[in-house]
Amino acid sequence: MSIKEAYGSGRFGLSFELFPPKTAESEATMWRTVEELMAYGPQLVTCTYGAGGSTRGKTLDIVAGVRRRHGVPVASHLTCVGSTVAELRAYLAAARDQGVAAIVALRGDPPQGEQSFRPVAGGLQYAAELVALIRGEFPEFDILVAGYPETHQEAASPAADLENLKRKCDAGGDVVVTQLFYDNGDFLRFRDRCAAIGITAPIVPGVMPVTNYAQIRRIAGLCKARLPEAFTRPFEAAGDDEAAQFEAGVSYAARQVEELMAAGVPGVHFYVLNRSPATVRVLGHVGLAPR
Repeated sequence: MSIKEAYGSGRFGLSFELFPPKTAESEATMWRTVEELMAYGPQLVTCTYGAGGSTRGKTLDIVAGVRRRHGVPVASHLTCVGSTVAELRAYLAAARDQGVAAIVALRGDPPQGEQSFRPVAGGLQYAAELVALIRGEFPEFDILVAGYPETHQEAASPAADLENLKRKCDAGGDVVVTQLFYDNGDFLRFRDRCAAIGITAPIVPGVMPVTNYAQIRRIAGLCKARLPEAFTRPFEAAGDDEAAQFEAGVSYAARQVEELMAAGVPGVHFYVLNRSPATVRVLGHVGLAPR
């Protein structure tokens, strides 16, 4: 079954995103997380890599390990940052040889200290170019692309951002996975606008259950995600109480996913931050039990 098919024909697609751990202890935590989440029968597990491709080898080790241990389809992130086309081809060939099923094709953020993205000599400028490369030369991969319910922070306008997304889909993107958001209205309006300009790929909301208020404020600041008052109020009431923050985050994410499912989303992509307790609680609340 292709990744696109996993989100269609009445199926509900469930996916989880990991990131490469930096220490042996955090890696052990990640593998315990994977073990627990596999009980929910995900259609896909993805893994990011560090800025400028600094952990690409580790990313491949992780996705290959998930596939080997659990037999679930896996996807590697891949960006244009710091890579020539030849280097991108080499990575894609290595991913293919490791049995990777899909690529999350991204332009990537500018390197630290730089204000705008500039490709290296012999590299690619846009995510749509990366999608076209994959589709043309590595057709065995399914391709996921990023969507931005609140508009990418570098976009000239919401309309320009949406046209860029359409270019990625037209170039071969199979599924759109969104950046995190905390107002479902933003996602639903985004979905309607995608349909209005002819984007037919499944649009999967990306959800990050929050268990640490300071952490999500940092993340939201980096990606310019809005934190509405309905979200912030329970965290401010929790103060420094970690247990209360956890409960506030789980409760909000559970309501968010419940509303999205009622609105007919084809699935949910969870940014789990290599930990499972909050996601497991949300899954249980919305009726997605271990298999």
